[in-house]
Parts: sequence; C-alpha cells; structure tokens
Amino acid sequence: MSSLPQRDAFWNRVFDIAKKDRNIMVITADMGAPSLDQFRKDLPAQFVNVGIAEQNAVTIAAGLALSGKKVFTYAIAPFITLRCLEQIRVESAIMGLPITFVGVGAGFGYPDSGPTHHMLEDIAIMRALPNIIIHSISDSVMAAAIGERSCGLKIANYVRLDRQLLPDLYDSATDFSPGLTVLKEGTDRFLVATGSMTTTALAIARRLEDRGLSLGVIDVHTFPLNAELFLRIVQSATKLVSIEEHFLAGGLGSAVCEVLNDNNRGSVQLARIGLSMEQGFTGCYHYGGRDVLRKQYGLDDASLEQRIVRHFA
Repeated sequence: MSSLPQRDAFWNRVFDIAKKDRNIMVITADMGAPSLDQFRKDLPAQFVNVGIAEQNAVTIAAGLALSGKKVFTYAIAPFITLRCLEQIRVESAIMGLPITFVGVGAGFGYPDSGPTHHMLEDIAIMRALPNIIIHSISDSVMAAAIGERSCGLKIANYVRLDRQLLPDLYDSATDFSPGLTVLKEGTDRFLVATGSMTTTALAIARRLEDRGLSLGVIDVHTFPLNAELFLRIVQSATKLVSIEEHFLAGGLGSAVCEVLNDNNRGSVQLARIGLSMEQGFTGCYHYGGRDVLRKQYGLDDASLEQRIVRHFA
C-alpha cells in the first residue's frame, strides 16, 4: 500500500518545483492538503483560495495563464469539471490556454456524500473537448510524476485523482509519457483498465492466472488513447475486457471501441464493464462505502471475475 494518497503525492511534487519556479500558481476552491498548507505559508504570492467558487477559479486561472503563469486549479472532481464545463471549454480549451485542472474523488471516491459528489462522467465529458488531455491516475507514483509533467505542459490537462489510498503499481523510474502501460504481459487476451480499477484488474488477473487463465493487463492512464501503441500491444488479441468505475458511454471502453473500429480491428471481441446508462444514479443512494456501491453496480471483485471468466471462456 502506498504511504501517500495520490493528492499528497501530486501536490508535494508541484510544491517542490514551485519553490524554484515563481510562475507556478495554485488556485484552490476551498480545498486543502498538507502541501497546500505549505504553499499558503511559504509561497503566499503563488496561492489563491477563491472559496467555494469553482467557476471563478477557472476564470482567474485563464487570466493568469494569459499572463504567462503555469496555473493549477483544484477542487472535488465533479465541481472542477461539470460545474465549470463552460468556463473550461471557452476559457481554456477553445483558447488553447495550458491550465491544469485537478479533481480529487474520481468514481465513487466520495462514497457517502451521495451522487452530487460521485464522478462517473468526467472522462467522457473532458475528452470531448479540444486541446485538452486527461491523466487518469492509478497510483501515487504516477500522481507525483504527472504533477511534475503538468508544470511543463503547453496544453490544458485534467488530472483525475482517486481519494482512496491504493497500492503503488509503479516505481519512480517509470516513463508515463506513452500514455498507457502493460502491467502484466499477455498475448491474445487482455484486461484494459484505468484509475482505481487498474489495481482491481491486476489483482483479478493474478488470481485467474492461478486458475489457468492467462490475461495481460493494460493501464490506460492518458486520454486521448495512444492508438498506435495500444494496437501494437493487442495486435494478436482476440478478446479484450475494459473495466472502469465510470459510465460506459464515452469512457474507457468507448475509447477502446473507437480505436479498434477506426483501425479495422472489429474482429476483436470487447466486453465493456462499467456503469450502464440504464442504471443511472439510482444505486448511488445506497450507503455503506465504496464497496457497497461497487457491488450495487456489479463492479465488486466477485462480479467482475465472473463476467471476465465468462467472456474469455
């Protein structure tokens, strides 16, 4: 298990860089973290708390970006994306301004706060915008690396952080620039996952290996999906399963479908596992933690394993 949440790993790295680069600015919408407390104390000229006013945070960020600043905006994931969608579209994506939008609590990251705090559409919505990339973080090592990368990006990016403490899957020497990583080798059968579901997919693949079913595992951590690399990895694949804590429409599975279809790989059998639009938010009113919500939608380990085995049978 990682010793740091993704949030702290990300902001710690940004803070270390900001101490040497006075152009880095952080705008928070009433959100905190230990390293942000350091920002406020040690770098007050580089830190702005706008309060619960996420749309205003994006507008301020756009003005700072126009003046040459490297700007980060931070809030709970649904509020920095959905609440600010028009501002992000007009004041960053359309204008080509390199703002980093940092959202914490991807998927069911705030399980007991109800559907207003669940973030199940962000990949679909954000990847529909021009001039923006998405980093769907799967561990704290990646969070730190993307924090550093974001300080030098010339394009807008959305960083979706998980709130839960998850195992580290990578080491500090990992190069995340290709946008996806093979965590377990495979030949003709793969699990494709993103965010917190990457840990789940890897654990399931290892258990199924003991039962004689060999599956590769691909972590897609950047969108748009790197089509050339993805197709090279799955060139011999006959069956794939995508797994995401996200609505199926427009998410990881949709991105995989697009790449396969657009490159004449329609013969590959892809099973998409996520939240269906028919389920909507009805299950989100079930309380008891993230495990309860995942089970409600068939995303618990037992349900996933059953569906995966059935697809690869």
